[in-house]
Amino acid sequence: MAYEIPVTQARAELADLINRVVYGNERVVVTRHGKPLVALVSAADLERLEAQQETAEDLAGSVVSEIHPLSSAPGEQGRFGIAARHRPQGT
Repeated sequence: MAYEIPVTQARAELADLINRVVYGNERVVVTRHGKPLVALVSAADLERLEAQQETAEDLAGSVVSEIHPLSSAPGEQGRFGIAARHRPQGT
């Protein structure tokens, strides 16, 4: 669970909030009118989040690359004015 604080109060307590994040291993959510605005996380948390994002993107890319292309219905390329064709790698 993250500690929530209004932006007006966060301005006055920024140094303390940074210490809570770095040394207390807390996550701080800064709010405006009760709605989350930004989050303060440690650099280690950020690295983990970015690594997870890269892993998810790599997984999505590998799944997409495994999808086999479908051929167009006869005449569809001409109907839509498509002049180029995709050639699989190695051809």
